[in-house]
Amino acid sequence: MKIDLNAFTWTREPKSCTIRDGRIEVITQPHTDLWQRTYYHFRNDNAPVLQMKTAEPYFSFVVKTDFESHHRFDQCGIVLYLDSENWLKASIEYENEQIQHLGSVVTNHGYSDWATTEIDASVKSMWYRLSRRENDFRLECSEDGTRFHQMRVCHLWEAMGEIQFGVYACSPEDSSFRAAFHELALLECQWPAHDGQPPDPQYNGPWDSDHA
Repeated sequence: MKIDLNAFTWTREPKSCTIRDGRIEVITQPHTDLWQRTYYHFRNDNAPVLQMKTAEPYFSFVVKTDFESHHRFDQCGIVLYLDSENWLKASIEYENEQIQHLGSVVTNHGYSDWATTEIDASVKSMWYRLSRRENDFRLECSEDGTRFHQMRVCHLWEAMGEIQFGVYACSPEDSSFRAAFHELALLECQWPAHDGQPPDPQYNGPWDSDHA
């Protein structure tokens, strides 16, 4: 199901952005980023984030990104931003003329991680798919929008009930580039329920007895 972009709202609106015909284009501002504490010890929370809300516990969100990144750490992709200390994102971060980092960040209670793999710097387009199963999430990527590859499975402690998700773009250093988002769609959950090892006997659902 295609998404009505009128359902999206800005957490932080960029100075330059156009939204029409199912397409979002953002020109990033220098020194914008999302990161919390881990390793670098700084906290950056000023990237433009455009999202919609849902209380649906099982769904998948798909978006295609096209970008003209050219400076270290330029990035754009998919995001689920609850607040400054609880969010996740997946994107390609430009590194240099040879490589980029295809990866994801998950931030729980104010601490971020970063999981990446190197890809060629010539890649300027990528599909992403975010799937929700209650408090658990799967991030995937695809070069053709058909065959998706798992990037990671993760848990967000504060992702209860209604959440918000969408797209973001930023330039952490002294740079600016154009990022485009299109082919946005909201689907039935494309992440099947686990059919292997059963839960531990004491497991009571997304919130176990220690967090009841």
